Amino acid sequence: MDIRAIISPTVHDREALEEFADALVDRAPEVERDVARLKKSPGDREITADLFRAIHNIKGDAALCKFDLGIAIAHPIESMMSRFREGEIGFSDLLAELILLAVDRLELATDAVLSHKPLENLRLLDLVQGLEKLAQAPADKVDARCAELIEAVTGFPPVITGMSSRAPKVATPKAEQINASEDLQFFRSLAMQFESRSPLFKGRTMRILRLALETNKTAGNAVDPVQLEAAVYLHDIGMMLLPEVTWLKVGKMTDADKDLLRNHPGYAAGLLQRMHGWEEAAEMVAQHHEMPDGGGYPNQLDGARICAGAKILSIVDAFEAVMLKHIHRGKNRSVLRAIAEINACDKQFAPEWIAPFNAVIRKTIES
Repeated sequence: MDIRAIISPTVHDREALEEFADALVDRAPEVERDVARLKKSPGDREITADLFRAIHNIKGDAALCKFDLGIAIAHPIESMMSRFREGEIGFSDLLAELILLAVDRLELATDAVLSHKPLENLRLLDLVQGLEKLAQAPADKVDARCAELIEAVTGFPPVITGMSSRAPKVATPKAEQINASEDLQFFRSLAMQFESRSPLFKGRTMRILRLALETNKTAGNAVDPVQLEAAVYLHDIGMMLLPEVTWLKVGKMTDADKDLLRNHPGYAAGLLQRMHGWEEAAEMVAQHHEMPDGGGYPNQLDGARICAGAKILSIVDAFEAVMLKHIHRGKNRSVLRAIAEINACDKQFAPEWIAPFNAVIRKTIES
């Protein structure tokens, strides 16, 4: 194995790699579908053949564009599927989760290479070396090796669970905030209207609110919880002023779609700015798509100019978006896989808030 091809992949043909990335967008749901089917019917040889073929196709696509990283990830998975097909090993939940995690990492890595983004947070070398060892592991050691590799790559134990959609305990508004309780009820009603636009959004607001408040609490309530609550309720309300075909779109967005979506923080922030006492919440909403490196929107603010509440909201909103992406693909929610993606992209988020967020997720997983 050429380590350089893993930690710093060479783009031999950019157009071919872009075609590989587009094909992977279609291949990944096939893998996920077949993994889910095989978990239910592990003795079904037709499903086994379908999953083997899907992985083999990813490997073949990678070979065509000379993307060695894709081959390095797909080949040992293909070997594991061969062993399963021959009856040498079983198809456990841990093996299934590892396959899905590996495909996720390949998607993230491909996008990062094409976007000239760093790869170190993806822990690709750990993944590839672990997969190679796993492919040769004795049958009675496969599950243990899967668990070890999942934790090595993600930093979290391989426990799959769900996030609560129940309303969390929220802070009592400060006395000086005039009509704060009434305002929060109004904001929450708007959030519920937004949720009603798609069955996929059910429970979304309370999940984000719980994560935001717990992350803030873990860091000593550095942000006013009442202002943060308001920001959670309204951060995406501006979407309702955009065409639904844009913000409910499944699949790749056009540049025009992205330009439209970049307007939504300003709409909601404008509402809050017109209401007395919600200036902090307005700032959080306006900035929740900004990034520490200045690559966000709408104002390309860098880390020092982004308020703490917006940094929290950015992380928890992205986490929910990853979960929603998995729902679109037709698989069960997996906190492990979602947190793995967020941590792999941690340069997109404020590093000082990643640790408190991880602590909240770890508590959720281990409880």
